[in-house]
Amino acid sequence: MVDFTLWDILRNLLLAARWTVALSLIAFIGGGLVGLLLLVARMARWPGAQRFVAGYVQLFQGTPLLMQLFLAYFGLALFGVDTSAWVSAALALTLYTSAFLCEIWRGCVAAVPKGQWEAAQSLALSFAEQLRYVVLPQATRIAIAPSVGFLVQVIKGTALASVIGFVELTKAGTMITNATFQPFLVYSCVALMYFALCFPVSLTARSLERKMNVQR
Repeated sequence: MVDFTLWDILRNLLLAARWTVALSLIAFIGGGLVGLLLLVARMARWPGAQRFVAGYVQLFQGTPLLMQLFLAYFGLALFGVDTSAWVSAALALTLYTSAFLCEIWRGCVAAVPKGQWEAAQSLALSFAEQLRYVVLPQATRIAIAPSVGFLVQVIKGTALASVIGFVELTKAGTMITNATFQPFLVYSCVALMYFALCFPVSLTARSLERKMNVQR
């Protein structure tokens, strides 16, 4: 057993928390970009796009994130792709996030009154111009709060990356526990750090939701 002080435990967990934050940001930003492309493809009514996007969303929403991480890590190796735990975790979480954000944003676009679409069409705007100047600005106001709120789920979801060897907050907690044999103390610190990461995001989502409701 290694003799760790509370400060040593916190210091090591804080170092690992950097990777939790980095992975969360990559997954959220990357997932947002992919989700936006999927949303536009679905709305543009390109041949086969609606079925593809619907199947994509159902696939990633209907399977456990844990399985997606395993497939990204071990599945790519079957095709001769030598990948790291970091790349696999980022890929799996990005695809997972994109499916949920695409569906969240689809609902926000659907919340824009139909009359707005008709007004844009009466101005002879193209589909891209309708989205850019009329629909997306209104849908964005609606989407901010649920999108920021979903970031909490992404942060907590990074904990599953520990199963493929990615050293983030949960994995670091397990390693420290194995060295110190103090699971209650270590995992209490891990839980507090997750709370410190997620609580401000939750408050931000609630604040944005109230502001959007007032402005409407």
